[in-house]
Amino acid sequence: MDLIRTTALAAVTAAGLGTMAAAESADRLVTVVTSENAKTQLMAMVLTTQAVEQGAEARMLLCGPGGDLALIDAPASATDPQPPRDASPQGMMQALIERGVTVEVCAIYLPGIGADESVLIEGVGVAQPPAMAAAMMDISARVWSF
Repeated sequence: MDLIRTTALAAVTAAGLGTMAAAESADRLVTVVTSENAKTQLMAMVLTTQAVEQGAEARMLLCGPGGDLALIDAPASATDPQPPRDASPQGMMQALIERGVTVEVCAIYLPGIGADESVLIEGVGVAQPPAMAAAMMDISARVWSF
């Protein structure tokens, strides 16, 4: 019975926080992509695009398998069209770059794969930890992680 009450209390609290969050819109968004799952990567791009269309200033950090999205020679999962609109995670990311979104790989991504910036698609840089930490800690920013 205590588990049911605790779960119900958590649900009510989360609902209240969700309503409060909806009322207070963030000016900035930092999207962190670490998933290797193409559908998860694509959803990160879709939601980031929606945030940009709603006026958010967005920045994206790609780490681990998420960093593979930034490779010129990216895996097929990053470039293959996904349903329902035949968009690819990398293609949508490139559209975000064209809209002014800063996209960067983690500072340890390239050394981890034994490569340099020449393997990255145009428009993708390497994150500087102090600047990225500041962006993520900014009180007017939301951080989404996929």
